[in-house]
Amino acid sequence: MYSMRPVGFVRTPFNETSQIPKGRGAKHEAEGFIEIEPEFEQGLLDIEGFSHLYVVWVFHEAGECELVGTPPTDDRPHGVFATRSPRRPNPLGLTVVRLLAREGRVLRVGGVDMLDGTPVLDIKPYLSNVPEGELRRGWMTQ
Repeated sequence: MYSMRPVGFVRTPFNETSQIPKGRGAKHEAEGFIEIEPEFEQGLLDIEGFSHLYVVWVFHEAGECELVGTPPTDDRPHGVFATRSPRRPNPLGLTVVRLLAREGRVLRVGGVDMLDGTPVLDIKPYLSNVPEGELRRGWMTQ
């Protein structure tokens, strides 16, 4: 058994899942904030040098797990591990966001696709699949 607690919470313009763009070609352009809990603020040291971040979060309002479901972009059922469904055995979400700014323990980010108040479990620098001209590797370039 694993025990986890949020390192912070996301503030977004989305109060209902129906407001979040979904499906093939969905554009995730909304901006939001990740508010890190005070005891974890020191963990943000040197994060400003990175252009993009992985955010690991909890589908805190997801229903029961469904191992097979039909996503909005198809009319055929697929296994949960072949989709981005929130109804997972472990309701974890993963999003890549653009880091726009940091003010203390608050990160302003672009590309959010989470509900307002979503718990954040972890943040990691994103280091691949971003075109070289856009990717900043922060402290790793020194």
